[in-house]
Amino acid sequence: MASVFSAIIAGDLPGRFVWEDDEFVGFLTIAPVTPGHTLVVPRREIDQWQDVDGEIFARLTGVAQKIGRAVRTAFDAPRAGLLIAGLEVPHLHLHVFPAFTMGNFDISGADPNPSPESLDEAQTKLKTALRDLGYEANVPN
Repeated sequence: MASVFSAIIAGDLPGRFVWEDDEFVGFLTIAPVTPGHTLVVPRREIDQWQDVDGEIFARLTGVAQKIGRAVRTAFDAPRAGLLIAGLEVPHLHLHVFPAFTMGNFDISGADPNPSPESLDEAQTKLKTALRDLGYEANVPN
């Protein structure tokens, strides 16, 4: 059975994408810990992060690092947080988010109902930052 992330990647469910390449995508979560909280996901369904090929994992974290730079820039954050939780969706994904306090690392405190406008604004800021950082080829229109 396909994961909800596979449905988002396929366009069967809506997603606010900030990154696309042949292997990975980045899209905003619908329950952010801070504005700009992005999920970095392989297109291929992989459940457990420790089961992924090391080279693929290295490329996945490379994309997360690029998005992390954009997150810091776009939201003037002192840090970009990175988490692997994996309990909520059985499809490998990295959480990348602006981190201002240690409390931001507690995803149980995520906003379950952000406004569509706040998500749209975060998407615009991230896409702009990614373009400014030189990654325009991976920023969807």
